[in-house]
Amino acid sequence: MTEPRATYRLQLAGDFGFARARELVPYLRDLGVSHVYLPPSFQARTGSAHGYDVVDPNAISEERGGEREFFRLVEAVRDADMGIVLDIVPNHMAVDDANRYWSDRALRAKFFDVDERTGRHRRFFDIDHLAGVRQEDPEVFAATHDLVLRLVREGHIDGLRIDHPDGLADPAGYLERLREGGAGHVWVEKILDPGEHLRDWPVAGTTGYEFLNDVAALYVDPAGEAPLTDLWEDVSNDHRRFGEHAFEAKLEQARTSFAPEVDRLRREAPRALTGLERALASLPVYRTYVEPWSGRVEEADRRAVAEAGLPESLARILTLDTDGWGAFVTRFQQTTPPVMAKGVEDTAFYRYLRLLALNDVGGDPSRFSLSVARFHAANAERAERFPLNLLATQTHDTKRSGDVRARLGALASMPERWAELVRRWLATSRVLTSGGAPDRVEQYLIFQTLVAAWPIEPDRLMAYMEKALREAKRTTNWIEPDDKHEAAVRRFCRALYDHRDFRRDFDGFAAELAEAGDRAALGQLLLKLTVPGVPDIYQGDELLSLSLVDPDNRRPVDWEARRAALDEVAGGATEPRKLWLIHRALGLRACRPDAFGGSYDPLDAGPDAVAFARDGAVVAAARLRGDGAEPVTLPDGRWRDVLGERELSGRLTVADLTGELGIALLERG
Repeated sequence: MTEPRATYRLQLAGDFGFARARELVPYLRDLGVSHVYLPPSFQARTGSAHGYDVVDPNAISEERGGEREFFRLVEAVRDADMGIVLDIVPNHMAVDDANRYWSDRALRAKFFDVDERTGRHRRFFDIDHLAGVRQEDPEVFAATHDLVLRLVREGHIDGLRIDHPDGLADPAGYLERLREGGAGHVWVEKILDPGEHLRDWPVAGTTGYEFLNDVAALYVDPAGEAPLTDLWEDVSNDHRRFGEHAFEAKLEQARTSFAPEVDRLRREAPRALTGLERALASLPVYRTYVEPWSGRVEEADRRAVAEAGLPESLARILTLDTDGWGAFVTRFQQTTPPVMAKGVEDTAFYRYLRLLALNDVGGDPSRFSLSVARFHAANAERAERFPLNLLATQTHDTKRSGDVRARLGALASMPERWAELVRRWLATSRVLTSGGAPDRVEQYLIFQTLVAAWPIEPDRLMAYMEKALREAKRTTNWIEPDDKHEAAVRRFCRALYDHRDFRRDFDGFAAELAEAGDRAALGQLLLKLTVPGVPDIYQGDELLSLSLVDPDNRRPVDWEARRAALDEVAGGATEPRKLWLIHRALGLRACRPDAFGGSYDPLDAGPDAVAFARDGAVVAAARLRGDGAEPVTLPDGRWRDVLGERELSGRLTVADLTGELGIALLERG
C-alpha cells in the first residue's frame, strides 16, 4: 500500500485510454505524484465520454483498453512505487439493453429503485438514462462490487473515490460495507456547505471542494465586497441576496424537472402533505442523514431541519419524532441533493454573478471572503479528523479552473477600477447587442469570463456562454432553446474581439489582472501542497490552466510540453512557476513525510498573510495582499529556503519572508 502524497486526476476518453495513461507514469513519478487517480473505468455505455454511465460494474472498459491494458497500467504504476485511486459510481447505472441488471425485468426490480406504481425509476439528477441502484440491499452491493473489492484486496487499487454518495438510501451503511470489504482508503464526493462538517464515516475524507472554496475566499479582499455588490446591483437591477436566488431556483427545479420525484415522495407519505416542493427547496444543506431503521438522528440533522423553517409537523417527521414515516424520510433525503445541485450549482450560480470566483461547487456566493483565522481553523479540524482529505483547486466538475478563479478573486482588490471599466464597456458595447441580447446581466458574465480566461478563443467563449445561458434558464434553456437570443449572444461575443473601444481598455486591464491573479493562484497552490490533506492535481493543471466548465476543462492536454517543462525544472529552471512549485513541494513531502503527517501550528503573520509550521520541521507562508509589513517570527532554529538559496531565522517581515512571489517554503536546517 503506497501512502498518499499527492494524487493526479486523469480523464480517459477517445483514444486516451489505459495505454496512454501508462505512458505518463514516468512523468507523474518524476513530478512527485504518489497516486494516479483514474475516472470510472468499468464497462460503460457504447460511446461514453466519461464512464459514469456504467452497464457492467464487473468488467473493465473495453473502449479504454480492457483488462490487458488496465493491468499493464497497474504494473507500470507499481514498478514506479506509486498507487492507483479509482473513481466508482455506486448510486446509478445506465438504462441500457447492454446492462443485464436493467434488461432483465426480474433483476431490474431488485437492483434498481423503481416505482412499482408508475414504472419510473429514481434518476441521477434529471438524467433519464441513469437509474438509481438499491445499494442498501446487501445482495445488490455484493453483486455490483465484486470486481472493485477484488481489485482492492489483491492490491491493484489503493483507494476509491465514491461518486455522489448522497443519492444512496444509506450512505453510512454503504461506506461501512466498503470498509468491511477491504477498502481502507475511501474519499467521498460529498459537497459540504461552508460551515458544515463531514459526518464520522469510515472514510479518508472528501474530494476537496471545501478546501477549494476556502482557499479561493481567503484570497478575496473583504474591502471589495461593498463596491462589487453595488456594481452587481446596478448591472442587474436586482437587490436580492444569493440565498433568495438559490431558494427560487431550487423551488423551480422541484416544481419542474423533479416533479416526478416529488410525486413519488408524496405517495410515500402515510397521509396527505402540502408544500413538499417548498420543503425540498428550503433545506440549507444537500441532505440530512437520519436513519429510520436505527432511530439515529444527529444534532446536525436537527439543526438543518430547524434552519429550513419547515412546518412543525413536517419537521417532526424528518427528525423521527413522528412514527410510521420511515420510507418517506429516506426518500426525502434522497430527493434534496438533486434539487440542491440543479437549483444552486446549475442554475443560481449562473444567475447571481456578483463575483464568479465564489460560484463553484460547494461554494456559497453570499460568503464573500474568509479570514485567516477561519482558514487556520478549517485546516486544524482537517488535521485532526481527516488528515488524508483530498485538496482540490480544479476537478472535472468545477465551474472554472483554479487559475481563472484566482484571477476573478483578484477583482476584489481593484473593485473601483473594475466597476468603472464594466460601466464603460456596457455603454460602448451597446451597439453590438441585437434585440436586447445579450442583456446587461449576460454581458457582465461575458466580461468576467473574458477577462479571467484571457486569451480565450472566440469559439470557446461562445460555447461556454451557450451552456451558461441555458443553465441560468433566464432567456433560454436546454428544453426550449431561444435560437434567436443565443445567436445574438454569439455575435456579441465574437464582435468584442474586434471592437476597438472595448479592446482599448480591456487588453491592459486583462494583463494587469492576470499578473495579480496568477500570483494569487501560486499562493493557493502552495497552500494546497502544504496544509493538512493530500493535494489533488487535475490533469494538465501543473501549467497555466485557463479552463471553464466542462466540456472546456476536458480538452486534450499537451503532454509533451509538460514533459519538456519538467525536464527543465529538474535541471534547475524556476519556470514555469506552477510546475516548479509542485516539483519542489512534492519533493519536500517525499523527504519529510512525518512533517506533513504531523501537527499543524499557525504562525501569527497578521490579517493579510497565512503562515504555519508542520510538525516543527517545515514552514509555509503566503502573502494574501498588502505590502507585507507585518512581522512574523519563525520557530527557533535555522531554516533553509526550499524555493531559493536563503537561510532564515528569527523575526522578519512577511515581505522579507515571502519575497517577490509572495510565497515561502522552508525546512529546518
